[in-house]
Amino acid sequence: MAHTELGLRERRAIEDMLHAKVPVSKIAAEIGRHRSTVHREIKRNRYYDDELPNLNGYYGMNAQRSAAQRRARRRKLVRFEGLRQHVVKQLEIGWSPEQIAGRMQYDGQPLRVSHETIYAFVYGPDGQTEELARYLPHRRKKRLPRRRRTPRGLVFPADRSIHERPDYVKTRETFGEWEGDLMIFERAQGKANVASLVERKTRFAVLFRNNDRSTTHLMNRLMDVMEPLPQPARKSITFDRGIEFRNWRKLKPGIGTEAWFCDPQAPWQKGSVENLNKRARRYLPRDAPVAALSNRDMKSICERLNGTPRKCLGWRTPTEAFREELMKLR
Repeated sequence: MAHTELGLRERRAIEDMLHAKVPVSKIAAEIGRHRSTVHREIKRNRYYDDELPNLNGYYGMNAQRSAAQRRARRRKLVRFEGLRQHVVKQLEIGWSPEQIAGRMQYDGQPLRVSHETIYAFVYGPDGQTEELARYLPHRRKKRLPRRRRTPRGLVFPADRSIHERPDYVKTRETFGEWEGDLMIFERAQGKANVASLVERKTRFAVLFRNNDRSTTHLMNRLMDVMEPLPQPARKSITFDRGIEFRNWRKLKPGIGTEAWFCDPQAPWQKGSVENLNKRARRYLPRDAPVAALSNRDMKSICERLNGTPRKCLGWRTPTEAFREELMKLR
């Protein structure tokens, strides 16, 4: 059965039965809807008046108007192609909905939408068809209810914040401090992706392919890749708050590596790996057949990146700088 939204007739019936103190389960049966649909409708379109609280309640006409306005806002990104293309382009380069909405007046957009409208579009039917959620900082397939968004602090606690990270990491004084991220590819390439790591002092890059985005698989692969290095060469890694990094607690007991996390929607706080990703896209565009890439292919790409002289290293290559630091550890 195709999904249909509640209509005015149904909303008026809900209003009448609520006033008659009919239980929600019976209201749902009466109008032929699931009780959760009716519960959600009453909660979402309930009328509130702070000055006249005795008027608070559910009114069919008001509910119909609220739903129509919400639908019109959401459909703006469907009806106006230029606006939609602008939003999708910014999502693809890693901007959050808040950043996109906040910049619209500076970007000369004749039409504007709020960040909530962008989120609704991303998680709506049109956005799900294009898999736009994969471009969001947290890359969730479904959006959590608003009251449940803050407990991510339990996954990425405050004492692991980038603001608690030692200053010497920020100034690149010490060797062995890394940044990590995940490079995502077009839907046609399946679930395969590429993890990117860069050592902050030497800009030495490590790329490896993953067949899926599960946090267990990613962390196990990361530890396998990093373990051959001497422990002082892998002191810490700074990540964003993507769900694929939620098993970060394995790193310390596994390979002795600390984990730090950027603020939400703040990818610039790990600018070294963001820069690496841009450079790596030359060899790994979004339409690259990443699932078909061999370990030899990935090694070849790393050698190209690490064999390029860098001005910030006094025109040494990352490979040369990295080897010099390893020699100091002996």
